[in-house]
Amino acid sequence: MALDQSFVGRSYPPTEPYEVGREKIREFAEAVGDANPAYTDTEAARALGHPDVIAPPTFVFAITFKAAGQVVADPQLGLDYSRVVHGDQRFAYNRPVRAGDRLSVTSTIETIRTMAGNDILDIRGEVHDQDGAHVVTAWTKLVARAAEEA
Repeated sequence: MALDQSFVGRSYPPTEPYEVGREKIREFAEAVGDANPAYTDTEAARALGHPDVIAPPTFVFAITFKAAGQVVADPQLGLDYSRVVHGDQRFAYNRPVRAGDRLSVTSTIETIRTMAGNDILDIRGEVHDQDGAHVVTAWTKLVARAAEEA
């Protein structure tokens, strides 16, 4: 069943703030194998002009994907999550994510389309810090695979 096109443009309430910690940044950098000292060493980050350690560019995915869960869980949309695969991810940064940031995400459905029986959903996550400043925009593409015919 195709997703409801009337949901295009629908925004969901901002998430509760996620506090970015130094240890989470370090763990993420290690997990992705990025040894950039700006991710683990405060002095190295300060030498680059940052007030504290910064996060690798893809760190924010965990926050924005969780926020996109509001869209996925919306029963009126009609998305069968058991058939969903992650299709694509993009980021556009105003500034790096830093330790100490308290980030909230507002998710908006940008497009819904059907291709070869698959529903393709593009969700934009606008990430703001505790002062309301825009930090990054993340785009997540979800593909709900077509149901197999019996």
